Amino acid sequence: MVALALPAFGALVAEPLFVMVDSAVVGHLGTAQLAGLGVAATLLTTAVGIFVFLAYATTAAVARRIGAGDPAAALRQGVDGIWLALLLGAAVIAAVLPAAPALVDLFGASGTAAPYAVSYLRISSLGIPGMLVVLAATGVLRGLQDTRTPLYVAVAGFTANAGLNAGLVYGAGLGIAGSAWGTVIAQTGMAAVYLRVVVRGIRRQHATATTGAPWWTALRPDAAGIRACARAGLPLLVRTVSLRGVLMIATAVAARLGDTAIAAHQVTLTVWSLLAFALDAIAIAGQAIIGRYLGADDAEGAKAACRRMIEWGVACGVALGVLLVLARPLVGPLFSSDPAVQHALTAALLVVALTQPVAGVVFVLDGVLMGAGDGPYLAWSMLVTLAVFAPAAFAVPALGAGLTALWWAMGLMMLTRLAALWLRARSGRWIVTGAAR
Repeated sequence: MVALALPAFGALVAEPLFVMVDSAVVGHLGTAQLAGLGVAATLLTTAVGIFVFLAYATTAAVARRIGAGDPAAALRQGVDGIWLALLLGAAVIAAVLPAAPALVDLFGASGTAAPYAVSYLRISSLGIPGMLVVLAATGVLRGLQDTRTPLYVAVAGFTANAGLNAGLVYGAGLGIAGSAWGTVIAQTGMAAVYLRVVVRGIRRQHATATTGAPWWTALRPDAAGIRACARAGLPLLVRTVSLRGVLMIATAVAARLGDTAIAAHQVTLTVWSLLAFALDAIAIAGQAIIGRYLGADDAEGAKAACRRMIEWGVACGVALGVLLVLARPLVGPLFSSDPAVQHALTAALLVVALTQPVAGVVFVLDGVLMGAGDGPYLAWSMLVTLAVFAPAAFAVPALGAGLTALWWAMGLMMLTRLAALWLRARSGRWIVTGAAR
């Protein structure tokens, strides 16, 4: 498990580092620019994040078929997911481009921050198809228990993004638009690399197969397969939309607390996401392992893997919480020169640090149930969590509270998820063996 989790950690951490680089570069342009980025980045990650099932559902499905001894079907499943990613990406661009001003206004961005948010959102939306292809192809490789290739691609993409951001924002003088273009170029390049890796895997598999069909026929879009991928991912889509709803509500509330609050919230959310992806590395390894055990009809192996991952989740959550407490004084100056933003950050980050052990168990159990294909339960439990969080978050400005109170509401959200996921894990109802759930 550790051999899979460590490379997955590097690949997952690289994703929020894209936003962290953008935040660090744009933050020194001014508070209004950082506030605009905060709104646009949340909208953008929501537009992409709701389709994270492209990675999660594909990982579980591919791993089950590998466990059942059918690698050809596993790769076919991955190709269907990539085609679905391209179709969804095109649809998202068509929706976001004309709606960008209305979306930014809906989030309550101030008059000074709104133009920057609209500019960043429109340009960055052009990279969404590439970002979704990255999700789907990553799921294929994780299902094949290859977490090293995603690590290499992510590191290369992060490096390119950092260089492009610095060069386009300051060197070319493009401001926040340069940051958006840098991210688009880096993400599209990553998608191209992933497609090449998947094609190479299909050609290798075809060389050992007995079929007489040309290898490239496996790349053709299959309407039935694409529809099957969409149906399998629907419960995870509901689960992810609910989770994104939590993050969107949090950002909307922070925006109404003022530019200082939304700027500090953007940095806090970026750090929270970084830690979440780090903990999710264990869950990613678990998805592949759980799927493979269940595909091979080994229920006891799946239970044992679940117990080990919970232990790792607790330990890693405690470690990350301690590290964040120690690093808090350094985070503020890194992202903003505004003393008010730095002060707001210090208190909010302490709340994030204290809730990390809970987060460790939550993300691990989330991964276990995804690996088992238990999407319907994940969907219902996250809808309940959203129903608990929303009134708590909206009460923050109504009571005259600030950003720290908003992040305590986020802590309540994590505790609600913990209770729901723990009950399911203890019940054993997620354990269903076979090549397909």
